[in-house]
Amino acid sequence: MAQNSRLVAEYSIIKFKDQDFSSLRDHCLSRRQLFEDETFPATASSIGHKLLQGKNLSRLKWKRPHDLSAGPPHFILEGVSRFDIQQGEAGDCWFLAALGSLTQNPQCLQKIMLHQSFSHQYAGIFCFQFWQCGCWVEVVVDDRLPVVDNACLFVRPRQGNQEFWPCLLEKAYAKLRGSYSHLHYGYLPDALVDLTGGVVTTVNLHSSPSDLVRAVKMAARTGSLMTCATPKGPTDEALVMENGLVDQHAYTVTGAEQIQYRGRQEGLIRLWNPWGKTEWKGRWSDGSQEWQEIHNQWKSQLYEDKEDGEFWMSCQDFQENFTCLYVCSQFPITLDQGNMSHERWSQMIFKNQVILGNTTGGPQRDTHYLFSVQEDMGGSNVVVSLTVRPQSLKAEDDHFPPHFQVFKVDSQEFRERLPPNFFSQFRNAVQGVDCETKCNLTRFLHLNPGTYVVVPSTHREEAEFLLRIFLKVPDGDRKFGSDFNLKALKGSLPEDASPEVVFHRYTQQGIDVDATSLQSLLNQELLSGPAADTFSLDECRSIVALMDLKVNGRLDQEEFARLWRRLVHYQCVFQKLQQSSGFLLSSDLWKAIENTDFLTGVSISGELLHLMTLRYSDSSGSISFPSLVCFLMRLETMAKTFRNLSKDRTGLYLTEMEWLYLVMYN
Repeated sequence: MAQNSRLVAEYSIIKFKDQDFSSLRDHCLSRRQLFEDETFPATASSIGHKLLQGKNLSRLKWKRPHDLSAGPPHFILEGVSRFDIQQGEAGDCWFLAALGSLTQNPQCLQKIMLHQSFSHQYAGIFCFQFWQCGCWVEVVVDDRLPVVDNACLFVRPRQGNQEFWPCLLEKAYAKLRGSYSHLHYGYLPDALVDLTGGVVTTVNLHSSPSDLVRAVKMAARTGSLMTCATPKGPTDEALVMENGLVDQHAYTVTGAEQIQYRGRQEGLIRLWNPWGKTEWKGRWSDGSQEWQEIHNQWKSQLYEDKEDGEFWMSCQDFQENFTCLYVCSQFPITLDQGNMSHERWSQMIFKNQVILGNTTGGPQRDTHYLFSVQEDMGGSNVVVSLTVRPQSLKAEDDHFPPHFQVFKVDSQEFRERLPPNFFSQFRNAVQGVDCETKCNLTRFLHLNPGTYVVVPSTHREEAEFLLRIFLKVPDGDRKFGSDFNLKALKGSLPEDASPEVVFHRYTQQGIDVDATSLQSLLNQELLSGPAADTFSLDECRSIVALMDLKVNGRLDQEEFARLWRRLVHYQCVFQKLQQSSGFLLSSDLWKAIENTDFLTGVSISGELLHLMTLRYSDSSGSISFPSLVCFLMRLETMAKTFRNLSKDRTGLYLTEMEWLYLVMYN
């Protein structure tokens, strides 16, 4: 989907309980002691009574990862994956399912987890960020984990990998919420919003879009988080049913595919269970007969018989066993429309707002927010999202969730001030489709042109909240944000675009091309549309340095031809993988590497790939064609340089001057 993240206001970062990670860590390092968090102590109070009932507290201990693992513990080992997560005693599948989906979006994940380790500057302290009512909140925790008989009581490392980021992240979220007991049962949309700051679309699976598989694939391609849950069973316990699903349990939707089966199209949905092993036993489950009846190409691409909690099921079975699909992204998406990738939204944000003096749940005339709809575009054209700060709510508020009403008004009514009788219970409010939880309420509306007012309300006497109003922007409207002015990659090169012809068109006296000439050449020959996201002069200087075999700061005809062959190939790769609005998702960067012929035999780790997404993507996780060119070209050059300099292909020795020459110019 074409996300215009530049419309989003810059959210501030606040320190939870006024704890600063860097200063606390430095303080511990200077005294050679491990951090102990007094604000979330290693005591039963941090777990909570709800989860300690019936347990022998004498067996409960708090241990650090170094004392739990057979080998050295790792914060992250070989990249972050949903399979690193294994649910423990807390009923926090609603949070872990959202977290499992987050691992598929590196751009969002890096906002949550800072670069930390158990080796470099280790002081027993770790830090994570969560989104709370319009702000990113930095939460600090020590690494003492509750254990019983030397096994983690809650999220535990996957057997054999000793990777502790899920355990520590869960502890930080428990601290933010008040205790581990506060994670025991919750709402999927709340977790999705807390991990991303996005807005949640709720899809009713009993009246879902006709092409659900295509919609899920498109949402996954845009980096949206997707989760779902089974209905409540006959008891309050989460029990495994005969079909292998767990009732009142949350799952992550990790993929979708349309395949040929018995001469017809069969839609498949892939899900992951935070328990780690318990899986669906019906059609298309691991080991089922259906996998033996399809083409080997599909089987080799999709099928894995592992006890990892992930499984496929038919789209029909998915809709019969789950009620709602929750899709979270930075801007609203409407899966009931086939052109979701073209939707654009402007946004109004009202932060740090307070509802005062309301114990009846009715609207307050002093708390209302106006907006205007300029054009009727069909379908949902307005989305209103209300987020209440969790600390403003209490347990009894589950029965009285936050609410708002939307009314249409005329100019006379709001010229001075809306009169008290405007909020009469007999006045008709606008109806819409809701996504409602304890902390979040989102409503999708189709409104005719006019002026409207949003009136929030809550059962509490006072509650702090964030209100966001999204207005759909017509496709032809170019006035909202710079994303609408991106210069597009040309679909194909002109017939006279041979390297020789292009080279002589831009060279000075037909000898060579410098960075300034190259900038003009690339922007005119490869890109089209208004000048905005183009090749910068600095990028062109980098490209010249990477292709400059004679090391004279310019490209001759032979060097340019070598560059041009790569540009033509990069253009094909970008056209194959790009989104409809002309950008590449950072989550697809690995696909670009796989599809680039010049990188055959080159592989990079998940951690390095994560760093490259930070280096070459923008704040929305989008990679432009110029950025992709610089990345692929640098990766090829550096890999070849290593192989040329290394005698044994495992390492190399450089003098200081050789090292500086390599990194400062190339």
